[in-house]
Amino acid sequence: MIYIAMATGFLLILIGFYGALTNRNLLRMIVAFSIADTGVNLVIISVGYLPGRTAPILDTTVTAAAAATRIIDPVPQALVLTAIVIGVGITALMLAYALKLYEKKRTLDIAKFTELKW
Repeated sequence: MIYIAMATGFLLILIGFYGALTNRNLLRMIVAFSIADTGVNLVIISVGYLPGRTAPILDTTVTAAAAATRIIDPVPQALVLTAIVIGVGITALMLAYALKLYEKKRTLDIAKFTELKW
């Protein structure tokens, strides 16, 4: 199961990069970067998963002495949660730039943007 999730994550990364490199429309490029971001998050989660282990909650079923061998490391989950928030912010910023470029040039084709300043 872990390998399927990891392979799916790498496939999403490749699809996202392919879409970002082959499309000339800014909105399609933004969607492609979001797909690649989702793939990266899936790979990080699949790397942090260990089969047969439980959630990192210490109670009567998992004692403090047995915690190192029976719980999953919560750091990858926290990193992915942070990466999701950052990814949403970056996507919003890219969409705001695309809107301003469309208002200025009336197109989202990157071949039409040839000047270095607005």
